[in-house]
Amino acid sequence: QVQLVESGGGLVQPGGSLRLSCAASGSLFSTYHMSWYRQAPGKQRELVATIFVAGSTNYADSVKGRFSISRDNAKKTIYLQMNSLEPEDTGVYFCNANRGYNIWGQGTQVTVSS
Repeated sequence: QVQLVESGGGLVQPGGSLRLSCAASGSLFSTYHMSWYRQAPGKQRELVATIFVAGSTNYADSVKGRFSISRDNAKKTIYLQMNSLEPEDTGVYFCNANRGYNIWGQGTQVTVSS
């Protein structure tokens, strides 16, 4: 089983960019589907992007064309490149690993504000 630690969050102006990282420890990282979720204040957690074991990806409509998810199995790390950020992207971003059960990181705060 893996453990997950997110990093890379912060305060950015609208139109700016951030890259989030999620580092995993433990074994069998390459066998997990990996996702980023986010939760805005007062809202439910929502799926942002997924990268599957085979490498294919899926995105929420709200981030298509702006965000890109990738994984480096050798480094046991996934990334979320976020461009053209909007205030609506503000929230806590969580890394998720799934292999029939879910494992969560502790989250990293992203704030988009002028």
